[in-house]
Amino acid sequence: MVNEDGEEGGSGSGVSTKKRAAALRDDLLFRQPKISYFGDCPICFLPLSLDASERLIMTCCSKVICDGCSYANMMRELSESLRGLNTSLKRTCSFCRHPLPTTKAKAYTNIMKRVEANDPVALQVMGLKCIVKGDYRSAFEYLTKAAGLGDAVAHFHLSVMYWEGTGVEKDEKKEVYHLEEAAIAGHPLARYNLGAFEWNNGSKERAMKHFIIAANQGDDKSVGELKQGNEEGLVSKDDFAAALRAHKAAVDAMKSPQRQTAAEQAEL
Repeated sequence: MVNEDGEEGGSGSGVSTKKRAAALRDDLLFRQPKISYFGDCPICFLPLSLDASERLIMTCCSKVICDGCSYANMMRELSESLRGLNTSLKRTCSFCRHPLPTTKAKAYTNIMKRVEANDPVALQVMGLKCIVKGDYRSAFEYLTKAAGLGDAVAHFHLSVMYWEGTGVEKDEKKEVYHLEEAAIAGHPLARYNLGAFEWNNGSKERAMKHFIIAANQGDDKSVGELKQGNEEGLVSKDDFAAALRAHKAAVDAMKSPQRQTAAEQAEL
């Protein structure tokens, strides 16, 4: 019997199917995401920073906003208070205007309400909180559920758990699977880690592909890897130059006067 590719059936057909599946997976894996997984701030509509310290997750609505909009909202509320327009002195969410929690207990209550609604961001947040506490079993459950709902950050942290063997048995296959899922969704650090994995396993061309995609999203470390790849002849001069231009454009798009002010205030 001959299959549609002109190959005889039997054990060889299984190999052919695996090759096609691998090719399709690579086609999906090496597509350049239009934006990073973190997307745009829902208030200023500028791309969110890749630096987690410059993003805030609002426990009331699970929206992720930039530090610039958070700072601008704080200053607006302060101005209104000084002018007598807001006498409550209560800070509110920059997005939904829900009162911000004043204690850890209230913040926990907010998060759990979102968890009960199967909010992937809230599930991911709870997973990370459990990791900090050393409750790896609960962390795994929360992160697995969040990943099942498409949360790339959860996929990334599951990959770390399988890499370290934290709360689970070390499993390279599962580690790579979760890295790939996160990278496909647009997670730059997952993409960088995939590049490092391929490099360490001798697949340098695949590694450079990953680093180019991550650099195009604004990842700084990947630029350094591409520089080395260019010096070793693994990345052409034109491809390296294109990646540098894309990296600069991505980084510049994440900047705003409000974000700069917030960063300056944070250093005081």
